Amino acid sequence: MNAQFRPPLRRSGPLARLIRPLVKPDVFDFWASRVHRTWTWERPLARLVARETASVDAVTLLFKPNRHWAGHRAGQHVNLGVDIDGVRVTRSYSLTAPSRADGLLPVTIKAIEGGRVSRHLCRDARIGDIVELGHAFGEMTLPASPEGSFLLLAAGSGITPLMALVRELAGQGMPVDVTLLYWVRRRDEACFLDELRAFAGAHPRFRLRLMLTREAAASADEAEGRIGDALLSAHGGELAAQQVMACGPGGFVEAARGLLASRVTAFHAEAFTAPPVAVVDEGEIDIRLQRSGRTLRVARGTSLLEALEAQGLRPPSGCRMGICNTCACGKSAGSTRHLPSGELVHEPTQALKLCIHSAATDLELDL
Repeated sequence: MNAQFRPPLRRSGPLARLIRPLVKPDVFDFWASRVHRTWTWERPLARLVARETASVDAVTLLFKPNRHWAGHRAGQHVNLGVDIDGVRVTRSYSLTAPSRADGLLPVTIKAIEGGRVSRHLCRDARIGDIVELGHAFGEMTLPASPEGSFLLLAAGSGITPLMALVRELAGQGMPVDVTLLYWVRRRDEACFLDELRAFAGAHPRFRLRLMLTREAAASADEAEGRIGDALLSAHGGELAAQQVMACGPGGFVEAARGLLASRVTAFHAEAFTAPPVAVVDEGEIDIRLQRSGRTLRVARGTSLLEALEAQGLRPPSGCRMGICNTCACGKSAGSTRHLPSGELVHEPTQALKLCIHSAATDLELDL
């Protein structure tokens, strides 16, 4: 079948609006998928069309979205819904390029030890597999007309959203000064290294430093050591003039924040793991689920999302790091702890994110 052929109904067209009250989207999706696997009434889906090796432990997957994909900006993330052993599991990944002329969505994924979804996508996903797409989210994006100087700090998988920003700026001819400091343990774990070095050779306003923590530097664009004041002062340019964007594990991001937030023009960061915080909450508490009427006994000190999943519940979730808002829900009573900071939150009525809050007292949740 011609892959360019389109289903006869456009949900945004006049015919779709006319028949919308008569259509059950799930029934439409069931029958439409028998004709073409990515045809739906309104759900964004994508088909895996290519895969490329990105590093010794990472792969870039290229997805072709259906017409319901609303697009994204460079630096944003997307939730991917993947079927593994008959169960739909959702995780968030960064899109590693701005919008492309071919419409494909590139996602670069490292196989994380114990990571069910990352290991599946890196090792088991096959061309033709279908994933569900969430809407793009994330605020670490560039202004319409970038000005000034940018210092990009990446550690490990944190390179993925920053790579999209670098590619966007390269497509504009690199209109601003950009320094990228990219931390990896070993050189063969670095993604996009050849492309980044090509950008550095082609654009005098782009400067790359590959920061190695477990190998010796071997070229002029490499250095050694973990993030610290000396390395930032040596390789980060004039810090007072920099707009900083940092992405990596929580500990890396918090270290960057402590070293730079008060010294630079602007500081924006996203962490893909929570920074280590000593939580001493012990014992168990009761969580009352208002919509279902259930009361659960769960351990204090662990995220509400993990506590609910341990009880067999599957609340909607995505990034599991407090960015995408997929797991946000209402709380009508009780106190929680914000796990990234350790702060206790006593406001009785609030919206919270299940993935980054734990129960400090008995709770009532809108679930």
